[in-house]
Amino acid sequence: MTETLDHDDIRQSVRRLCAEFPGTYWQAKDRTREYPTEFVQTLTREGFLSVLIPEEYGGAGLGIGAATAVLEEIHRSGCNGGACHAQMYTMGTVLKHGTPEQKQQYLPKIATGELRLQAFGVTEPTSGTDTTRLTTFARRDGDHYVVNGQKIWISRAEHSDLMVLLVRTTAREDAAKTSDGMSVLLVDMREAVGNGLTVRPVRTMLNHATTELFFDDLKVPVSQLIGEEGKGFRYILDGMNAERILIASECIGDGRFFIDRASAYAKDRNVFGRPIGKNQGVQFPIARAYVQLSAAAEFVNKAAALYDAGKPCGTEANMAKMLASEASWFAADMCIQTHGGFGFAEEYDVERKFRETRLYQVAPISTNLILSHVATHVLGLPKSF
Repeated sequence: MTETLDHDDIRQSVRRLCAEFPGTYWQAKDRTREYPTEFVQTLTREGFLSVLIPEEYGGAGLGIGAATAVLEEIHRSGCNGGACHAQMYTMGTVLKHGTPEQKQQYLPKIATGELRLQAFGVTEPTSGTDTTRLTTFARRDGDHYVVNGQKIWISRAEHSDLMVLLVRTTAREDAAKTSDGMSVLLVDMREAVGNGLTVRPVRTMLNHATTELFFDDLKVPVSQLIGEEGKGFRYILDGMNAERILIASECIGDGRFFIDRASAYAKDRNVFGRPIGKNQGVQFPIARAYVQLSAAAEFVNKAAALYDAGKPCGTEANMAKMLASEASWFAADMCIQTHGGFGFAEEYDVERKFRETRLYQVAPISTNLILSHVATHVLGLPKSF
């Protein structure tokens, strides 16, 4: 792969791949809440999930701009990158903060797909996105940590060999700052499940392979600590910026899917002897969705460019995710309205995507928390919590 400004070669390749997985494939998976194994294996084989891994470890060594192109096209094609998008960015914790030995041990196998690292264990039932209040604790015992606690909304845990896990190694009240005293462990799920780790699926309104995790004296070797003990919160924030930019690109792809579908339907559907797209009441919402999505896409590109340049981009990543998720949701609602009753029919594939894109108003960070971040960190307003 070679990196260009628009990544046209990548986009065309992704579109060809996605054509092998039409709406009927995703409808069947959605119906039974089955993981799209064939799709993920194909993406892995073609190297699209390893675009951010440096060439020395077997990846493509491209920037996040290339990764956004991959995910945008996946979603514009009607597919769903949520099944595996974490395979792209979760490894960044190892890449940026792991030891040379850890990088060499894991990254080449993640690049080939021999190992899957797409479980990201942060959120807990009692703390939600108030990460500094997480209570899952890892107590040092010789050459192991002993982990106890609980996580929730951990996607793909049943389909991942490794998990990046954020734990407390110092109690919150004993830490100098509330964000201190947290550490990152790389958990081998193959050894952990049934030996201190219980994974319980959580059925939701969409097929997202979501689970809750229970840790009961799980032993994790100290050699699996990523970076320095007590500095894990900063490491996780690094990965969250990439996550938000990439999910924003998925929302852009969703929005383009809805606009494409609505435009095509409005041209072909005839009511009262004329195509419904001739009516301004139908065409104006489609046009508005296009305008909003185009603006959001430009901001996603801006955030990606800052990230690739190694510049601070936390605010831009948050804003990109908010703008893209709201634009895609407006487009989704517009598409349902344009299709009328047919928008609710499974075979049209609009209702599935409608449910999928709604998630990103909430995950991986809610719109209200983004607004709070902008209010306090950009505008200097007093903190509300």
